[in-house]
Amino acid sequence: MTHPNPHSDPQPSPQPANNTFNFSNSTVTNAVGSGSIYYNSAATETSSSSSPEAASQTQVILFLAANPVATNPLRLDEEVREISEGLRRSKHRDRFEFKQQWAVRPRDLQRAMLDHTPSIVHFSGHGIGQPAHKIEQIPSAEPKRDIGFADISQPIISQSMVKQPRLEGLILETATGEAKLVPTAALCALFKLFDQSLSCVVLNACYSERQAQAIAQHIPYVIGMHQAISDRAAIEFAVGFYDALGAGESIERAYEIGVVAMMLADSPEHLTPVLIKS
Repeated sequence: MTHPNPHSDPQPSPQPANNTFNFSNSTVTNAVGSGSIYYNSAATETSSSSSPEAASQTQVILFLAANPVATNPLRLDEEVREISEGLRRSKHRDRFEFKQQWAVRPRDLQRAMLDHTPSIVHFSGHGIGQPAHKIEQIPSAEPKRDIGFADISQPIISQSMVKQPRLEGLILETATGEAKLVPTAALCALFKLFDQSLSCVVLNACYSERQAQAIAQHIPYVIGMHQAISDRAAIEFAVGFYDALGAGESIERAYEIGVVAMMLADSPEHLTPVLIKS
């Protein structure tokens, strides 16, 4: 008969098999200085539609906002709050990192792209241009995201310039907060430089379909607005779109869900968002 040696090291008891990998605790951290929000959660769920490689990759969503002084005020703060809340509560929140840049100037746009190397860029603000094509739909009386001024003495873009048929692009800001037009060619050239990392661009601004068509020559998915869109409709689309991405849907399906979200909100503008694929 053998007796246990009281001086020998104790043997570890067998552990039950466990194939659930806990990457991190569920946390939401707000870095106020940069306006960044990070989402991390315990990996307790798997998606049958996603590969392990895709699940392990964090996608940076870069939210860019501009609402120059003297232009029509927009509820961009509401839009970013609803998007971030939808991502925070989503089952795939660990896949996304939400970055914000406010009062964006052209220089800020380029710096943000270099700093964050985003997978998705979302611009919210004013646009200027003409409809890329005509779609009959019920007009909305709500405030639009086209370029309108509370003060016609606006020094950067006057009302007479707005009426020029070839003037088109997105409206960013100057160092003093005034309106600064960034034309289609400049936007296209910038995003072309990031075609290896960028998978989707969302231009949540009026008359942005022409910019979307140009950018889509280099980026797989681009969403633009074929005509003026109201602030409320733009928010409904954005929230539906990112809710769907957070649920693990593809960009195409997320676009469709964003459109349906507008319809569920009884918006007559559900034909305004356009998805362009390269």
